[in-house]
Amino acid sequence: MDARERRRAIMGVLEGAKEPVSGSALAREVGVSRQVVVQDIALLRADGHDVVATNRGYVLQEAPSSPAVPTRLVKVRHSVEQAGDELTSIVDAGGAVLNVIVNHRVYGKITADLDIRNRRDVERYLHDIESGKSFPLLTVTSGYHFHRIAAEDEQTLDEIEAMLKEKGYLADLMPYEDDLS
Repeated sequence: MDARERRRAIMGVLEGAKEPVSGSALAREVGVSRQVVVQDIALLRADGHDVVATNRGYVLQEAPSSPAVPTRLVKVRHSVEQAGDELTSIVDAGGAVLNVIVNHRVYGKITADLDIRNRRDVERYLHDIESGKSFPLLTVTSGYHFHRIAAEDEQTLDEIEAMLKEKGYLADLMPYEDDLS
């Protein structure tokens, strides 16, 4: 299989996947190293394919022709220990946590895709953090961070924001943070 066929095979796997596919699983599928898959993903993105890396693997972004889903950027602050409560509260209220963003004073805006849509996703994320696989980005900004949250309607987003405020997680936006969307 040449490189072009391999990238077509990777796209085929991603198009048929119902859940994120890890780089290792893609590598096994096409018979190359994970690093080659990472390079192929970069080339696919350069060719206009909307491949997104999440903490659980690669996914194809939904087609722009699908109906727009309302999203909102919220600024929150909490401890690492409260992350599970924050994420579970959001998904239980009908939201999906699409990403996490920190606004670091030296490195600037750092964004990581999460795609957390249910309690099982929350549990996987927390397991990855607790197992030492990585650390949450909120640790580099004293607990302050942003989430892009999606929901079926604006009312649900309003309810999620009110719930985050009630729990003490919602933080005030600073004037210099207006350009983070």
